Amino acid sequence: MKKIFITALALCSATLASASDNDLWEKSTLNQVLNRGELRVCAEAGYMPFDMRDKKGNIVGFDVDIGKAMAKAMGVKLDIRNTAWDGIIPALLTDKCDIIISGMTITPERNLKVNFTDPYIVVGQTILLSPKLKGKVTNYRDLNDAKYTIATKLGATSDYAVKRYMSQAKLNLFETESEGVLEVVNGNADAFVYDLPYNAIYSAQNEGKVLHLDDSFTYEPLGFAIRKGDPDFMNFLNNYLAQIKGDGTYDKIYRKWFASSSWISNVQ
Repeated sequence: MKKIFITALALCSATLASASDNDLWEKSTLNQVLNRGELRVCAEAGYMPFDMRDKKGNIVGFDVDIGKAMAKAMGVKLDIRNTAWDGIIPALLTDKCDIIISGMTITPERNLKVNFTDPYIVVGQTILLSPKLKGKVTNYRDLNDAKYTIATKLGATSDYAVKRYMSQAKLNLFETESEGVLEVVNGNADAFVYDLPYNAIYSAQNEGKVLHLDDSFTYEPLGFAIRKGDPDFMNFLNNYLAQIKGDGTYDKIYRKWFASSSWISNVQ
């Protein structure tokens, strides 16, 4: 009798576990994407070379090509949804999109709200300096002085980096990268702090207007962000990243946007 009871209990537990697993899959964003036939990606156009607009108004970049390859692997269409940076996590959490692919740095604060995939690229903060300070400022420590004004983007990791490493300087925050860096070009700020890829491209496009101190002073892994409680979607995404990094797809996309400058003439 005892043996029969234990066997029945085991079967019941297995049935409940199976039902629970099915419910989890039904609720998974991945399942919803497949049923919908469309992957909705939140991104903010304005972060070269990750997400930006071409001269026709289309959103293009490294992240977009990663998203295109992902949607193709899923067999669905890609819908890039341009979203303001300060509202991009709320947009994900309220189901305005399925995933954030927008050069987002993995931080503990953000990780409390969303889950991140394994990093798909690592960047760091660098400095675009006013040419008048050439030789006077050689690294971020030199800027930690009340006589200097630093510009950067509101809410970006550069914002927190300046507050942490250059707390003595005056900090001016802007909604976009382009607004912030123009402060240096126009003589209203001494330096602009932002991610290495953006700063490298901007300095190449604006030679003589800014000086790039290109030694990164932070370590910033970037990841895809998804809503919490979705192991099936997370499993797919991490395996997808491993696959494209192993089969050459990632390297091809990386070379297009980071090792070449041919695309610059086609963006706004």
